[in-house]
Amino acid sequence: MRLPEQGVLRGGWANPAITRPTNPLALVASFIDKTLIIAELEIRKLRHDATDLLTRAVQPALWLLVFGQVFTQIRAIPTGNVRYLDFMAPGILAQSVLFIAIFYGIAIIWERDLGIIHKFLASPTPRAALVLGKALSAGVRALSQAVIIYILALLLGVKVNWNPMALLGVLLIVFLGAGFFSTFSLIIACLVKTRERFMGIGQVLTMPLFFASNAIYPISIMPGWLQVISHINPLTYEVDALRALMLAGGVSAYGVGLDMSILIVAMTILVIIGARVYPNVAI
Repeated sequence: MRLPEQGVLRGGWANPAITRPTNPLALVASFIDKTLIIAELEIRKLRHDATDLLTRAVQPALWLLVFGQVFTQIRAIPTGNVRYLDFMAPGILAQSVLFIAIFYGIAIIWERDLGIIHKFLASPTPRAALVLGKALSAGVRALSQAVIIYILALLLGVKVNWNPMALLGVLLIVFLGAGFFSTFSLIIACLVKTRERFMGIGQVLTMPLFFASNAIYPISIMPGWLQVISHINPLTYEVDALRALMLAGGVSAYGVGLDMSILIVAMTILVIIGARVYPNVAI
């Protein structure tokens, strides 16, 4: 395993005193390099278990093929001039990203049990780079779900926006959403420290986050208390941005710029918190 280190002593241990950059630009470049190395290490795991991504695509596929088709026929949920299946497709993409990212933290517990965490903590890699690298790798995993949802949407006749800039915007939002929820998951894993507790908390959080958002119905038809929760739910802003970028003629309720800003700020805050609590998982 290649560790992101500035220098290496005999035996493979990092020496923080060797060639440590002092120039601000060099420090930034070093941080980015270490972050990308961590992301690369995580992405490499996909080669050993690529089927995991396909099995995780079964649930969103069922939502689109069954739930979406049925509710499109009965027209029970008011979505204006947008066909319900079209309205739902970006929400299911966001759901798929959420379900992949929210359980990402369990890998941290496995790494602790295998002793990998201690090796990372012994290196001069900034804790924020460790956390951000894992968030980026979660984003790469989520891209496979985006491809699957787009294929299903195309087969089901969803009016997709194929503008290259819109597609890039979707990829960025998917990255931000996956990064946010995977970092949130990492923080939970650092706090609870056991797989059983982590899985229990993850299962408790996923459905409330999903249903307390605008993923499968408009916020306007929610009761007042649920609307309040929806407006502080980051998934709502992820769905809103995806709906504007993914659909032909899609409209954002809050503005894609605001959606993106909220996700970036929220993810930055979580990365900072994650960097503070990350060493605790090794205790």
